[in-house]
Amino acid sequence: MASVSSFGAFRQFLCRTVKIRRIHERVWTRRIRISGREASFLMAVTPLSYLMYKRVTRFPAVSALDKAEEVLEQADYLYSCGDTQKLHQLLVQYKDSNDAEFLWRLARASRDLSLLSSISSDEKKRLTYEAFEFAKKALEKNESSFAAHKWFAVCLSDVGDYEGTKVKIGNSYIIKDHLERALELNPKDATSIHILGYWCFAFAELPWYQRKVAAVIFASPPTATYEEALEYFLKAEEVDPNFYSKNLLMLGKTYMMLGDRDRAALWLQKAHDYPALTEEDKEVHKESLNLLKKIKG
Repeated sequence: MASVSSFGAFRQFLCRTVKIRRIHERVWTRRIRISGREASFLMAVTPLSYLMYKRVTRFPAVSALDKAEEVLEQADYLYSCGDTQKLHQLLVQYKDSNDAEFLWRLARASRDLSLLSSISSDEKKRLTYEAFEFAKKALEKNESSFAAHKWFAVCLSDVGDYEGTKVKIGNSYIIKDHLERALELNPKDATSIHILGYWCFAFAELPWYQRKVAAVIFASPPTATYEEALEYFLKAEEVDPNFYSKNLLMLGKTYMMLGDRDRAALWLQKAHDYPALTEEDKEVHKESLNLLKKIKG
């Protein structure tokens, strides 16, 4: 059986960008500000409500919202294209915004920028903490935003990389709680499901010395099984098939840990065949190929 990395893999995983070909942080409602007040309109409007909406948009106060939504649409387009630097340049202009929709996107953009190979170690650290602060503020502004919960969890884990294993493990329950809350708010978010799978995978193979650290912090240290990890990875694939090369790879690795070489080979082959459009995809391509060679060799 091929060796698979330990809890450190979870740390490395969350230190990489969670690149998704599609935009999963969909806005479920459209917000309209009128004279300082805010109302929510469902995207699927009735003919009557549509006419009301058209009337409302004639108010001068709505023009700011129209512009804001244009910026968000542009930001989502840049994210889907993987244009990290332009995305960050666009969103950083709104760093003082009180709108969670801008803030969690800025947290994600700062984090993604920190992971580029051209970024220095000092700048990476600064961006990592910056991303966490934006995610924290987004959550404060809108506790009902599933994306704010998700990116708060991811950014909290990233910050732990600079504060040691004890802090990292100590934050593990907080991270899981926010990911589970994200799924409560949006059960169809494949990314959150995938990250929960990775959380389970990491704790399933936690080395003995890290288990001792966890035992010092918690009366009941976090535990998980490969079966639980597999359930999440399969669920993510069910929700959004072929959405992420890393999910395909983790399915292969989890089946390897469970001793199912045939299914492992099936998913590793899918990971290997996945179009390598990003740096992470290329890493997945190489790792899946190496694991396939070990299985077949």
